[in-house]
Amino acid sequence: MRALDRHSRLRFIDVAEGDAACPLDRQALLARFHAQEEGGPIVSGAAAFAAMWRVIPLLRPLGMLARIPFVLWVLERLYLGFLRVRPRLQAWAR
Repeated sequence: MRALDRHSRLRFIDVAEGDAACPLDRQALLARFHAQEEGGPIVSGAAAFAAMWRVIPLLRPLGMLARIPFVLWVLERLYLGFLRVRPRLQAWAR
């Protein structure tokens, strides 16, 4: 995502590091992807990916499409499916 963010509008924070400032519980932040649009609330899961996509010109149409409740619902279901297989993918990647 950093490579697609040509205007440096995204700021990534690694909450796995002990000295990172955590606005929420660290375990909650590590369990799901979180994001915050400027001036907005912290969101997680598919809504967080959609928020990130909206600031990347190439992915902005997908992020805008995710504002449709049904589309966001489908994306969230896909994200929940990914979370179930993520531990196996991480083990495989090691």
